[in-house]
Amino acid sequence: MRPLLIACLLATAAAPAFADSTSGRVVAFDRKANVLVMDDKTVWSLETLKVVPEGLKSGDLIKIDYTSNADNGWGKINAIVIKG
Repeated sequence: MRPLLIACLLATAAAPAFADSTSGRVVAFDRKANVLVMDDKTVWSLETLKVVPEGLKSGDLIKIDYTSNADNGWGKINAIVIKG
């Protein structure tokens, strides 16, 4: 019974990462601090983003593709696309 309990604990401890996306309008973008504030009041740190789109500015409508980190929010921003 003990090996079954250990196996169950290990299976629940390894939470998978899922790709997800969100869209919205940029309220503020600090290129120096790599921080993006959206109109829904979420704040995104762009530390994990390899390439920030050139010309990204306040007022842009964007889509953020990110990897979810289960219950811990987001783990990594994969891409930002300016929609208009």
